Amino acid sequence: MKIQEVLSYIEQLAPRHYAEDFDNTGLLTGDSNTEIKGILVTLDCLENVVDEAISKNCNLIVAFHPIIFSGLKNLKPDNYVKRAVVKAIKNDIAIYATHTALDNAKYGVSYRMAEELGLKNIKTLIPQRGIIKKLVTYIPKSHFEMVKEELFKVGAGKLGNYEESSFSINGTGTFLGNEKSNPMIGEKGKRSTIEETMLSVTFLPHLESIVLKTLFKSHPYEEVAYEISTLNNQYDHIGMGAIGEFKEEMSANQF
Repeated sequence: MKIQEVLSYIEQLAPRHYAEDFDNTGLLTGDSNTEIKGILVTLDCLENVVDEAISKNCNLIVAFHPIIFSGLKNLKPDNYVKRAVVKAIKNDIAIYATHTALDNAKYGVSYRMAEELGLKNIKTLIPQRGIIKKLVTYIPKSHFEMVKEELFKVGAGKLGNYEESSFSINGTGTFLGNEKSNPMIGEKGKRSTIEETMLSVTFLPHLESIVLKTLFKSHPYEEVAYEISTLNNQYDHIGMGAIGEFKEEMSANQF
């Protein structure tokens, strides 16, 4: 198994798109195509943590806080940050940081803390905006259901506690292929008029690559017409902090 496979799994739980703009999440050192030997999980990747990874033959350190938070002007080992980074590089150890990507994720750090405190009716304290994307595409009626179902399978149309959400409307599409075209419907050099259905589905940004790959694979047209936009809607399931209620009232001292 390569390091990238582990990172892909982590990013399913805590996609880097969820991180705050000021943060430095993701792979900080190392080659993600390296075969994995062992994983060390830590809060902070200090020099003694790198030493432990070396002694335990772990070549991936998954840290909560990023050891590199802002730019390094050099790699002289003259402070604890650069000493840890240099030692990791010399020993082919990859360092990955989750930080606010995990903070902001659904069921992330704050949510788990709220659960441990026994809170109920847990909600996100500061929900994110601009995190939802929308795909609009145009599909011939003969292939509409098939394309829609394939998009649903990879996570399009999922919003909070609801899945397979979409909107569609029937209309008429036209196109005229040149001599190099190979139209599935109609003839090259002649304008075609086709009954099509417009499909609109939302998705989260870390799914964009697989959503587009699925669209292109399942759509019958040689050239697929589509639009992707970012919505400024608030998304209550992703964001910083958590707030909830105790099952029974208690004083601050009791808490």
